[in-house]
Parts: sequence; C-alpha cells; structure tokens
Amino acid sequence: MGRVLIARFGRLLATLFAVTFLSFMLTSLLPGDPAVAVLGQDGIQNEELLQQVREDLGLNRPIPTRYLEWLGNALTLDLGESYINKGQDVWGDVIVARFPVTAQLAVMAVVLAVILAVPIGIIGAYREGRWQDSTTSAAVQVALSVPNFITGIFLIWLFSVQLGWLPASNWNRLGNGLVDNLKTSILPAAALASTQMAIFSRLVRADMIATLKENYILSARAKGLSDSYILVRHALRPSSLSLMTIVGLNFGALLGGTVVIETLFAIPGLGFRLINAIYQRDILVIQGITVFVAVVYVVINTVVDLLYAVVDPRIRRS
Repeated sequence: MGRVLIARFGRLLATLFAVTFLSFMLTSLLPGDPAVAVLGQDGIQNEELLQQVREDLGLNRPIPTRYLEWLGNALTLDLGESYINKGQDVWGDVIVARFPVTAQLAVMAVVLAVILAVPIGIIGAYREGRWQDSTTSAAVQVALSVPNFITGIFLIWLFSVQLGWLPASNWNRLGNGLVDNLKTSILPAAALASTQMAIFSRLVRADMIATLKENYILSARAKGLSDSYILVRHALRPSSLSLMTIVGLNFGALLGGTVVIETLFAIPGLGFRLINAIYQRDILVIQGITVFVAVVYVVINTVVDLLYAVVDPRIRRS
C-alpha cells in the first residue's frame, strides 16, 4: 500500500507540474498587451512608456524564465499582484477571499444533484422498462438538454419575478446568517445541479441494472430479504464507484464552470472575477485563478482514486 501511495504521489506531482506549465503558457499567449491595459488609452501612443511598463512587469523576458520565477513564488503562495488593481494580492485578496463562495456553490450543487439522482437512478433500475423508468428517463433527458444558464433564467423568472420568494442576484455570506445565505445561494446551486443530477442518475441507473443481475443479488433474494434492503445494502454500494468518479470529476469542473452562473446571478466568486480579469487583461489574476482551479481539480481526482480502496474491498485486496 505504501508503494502505491508513493507512486500516486509522484504521478500527482508530475501532473501538477504539467498543469501549471500549460496553464501559464496558455494564459501568457492570450491576445492583447497587458501594458496597454495598465496604461489605458492615454498611454497607447507613448511607445517608450509602453516599453517601460513591459519591462517593469517582466513581459519582455522569455516565457520559460517567467514561468520558473512564477513557479518558485507560487510554491510560497506568492502569485503576484493584480496589474490593474494595484496592491491587490492574487492569492489573499482574490483566491482566498472568493474561493469559499465558489466552493459553497459547487458543494451545494453536487449535494443537491446526488440527493435527487440516487433515488431517481434506483427507481429507474428497479422498475426497468416500466412506466416509472420511462417517466424518470424523460425527466432526466429534459434536465440534460437544457443549459444551466437557461435553467437559471427560468428559476429567476419563477421564484424572483413571479413569486417574489428569493432575490434574483447578489450574495449573502454565511457570516450574515445561514437563512440569508441560502436565500441567495439556492437558485444558482439548483441551476448548476440540474445537469449534474441528470448525469448522476443515468450513471446510477446503468450501474444498478448491471448489479441487480449479479449472482449474490439473486442469492439475497432467495434468502427472502426485502427489495428495499437489497437495493440499499447490497446493490447501491458496489454501484457507487462510477458515481464517486463522476462526482469528483464534476466537482472539480464546477469550480471552473460556475463562470456563467456567477455572472448571471452577480455572485462574487472566482468565475466572476476571472471574467473581469479577462476583460481587463489582468494576466497574473487569470494565471492564478486558472492554475488554482486546475490544481484543485487534479488533487480531488487523486483523492477519489484513493477512496476506491475504501469503498470496494475487492480493490483494497488487489
């Protein structure tokens, strides 16, 4: 087991190095000149001033040199300062301040999706080919076909405009009270959860159908165990491995995929700040957020990979 952990850790480091390098390279090659964004329109005509700003920001140096210097600073959590908002630290003032908002949104979306997907998938598998299966499959297909932002617009129209129950935008942090926080977070989380629920439920249904045909399930039925007991205790756990993988993958993806929803609901998360940084050509902010999300994504997938041995004894023994 120790050798497995060492091998996984080595692979994790190699992956993180590749991810940070590619993220840095791609953001550095974005079109536009950060020096122009710093100086504004008044400084465009002054070529000498533009060159001075590029020199001060280190933009004239080769990209590999800039990457190695950035990586060394990043290891100490120094991701630089915003080009546009002087004095704004990328790690402390941007990522640390805004990540809890995006993380809460992603966690709520995944939890809502799993809570809805597991019973829907179990019903579809248990009643395969019957009207319950057809009904749930049709609902899942609709949820899968509608983009998140369309779902978000519909939720705003229904619960904010028509019913007036919830605010259409803004964000109340947990420090302001749980109820106030939920009022501003439930609609964007539900919009994100709709597509995830459809993916999760399809996966659970497919795995459960295969599991229910295993010999040990037939043996459990022959012993006279109730269907509900068999479904929950014997069939759900071995059918959850694929769900764990997809939940881990999609949670990491949600951290970087909340851009549209955060913009739609005016939520001050990482995605909303990333969009503003792209508009402003704030390279260090773009690099910092992109690399941070990529690193979280890779780490989550490694943790999920290791959790397989906890969930499935067969993998642990092998």
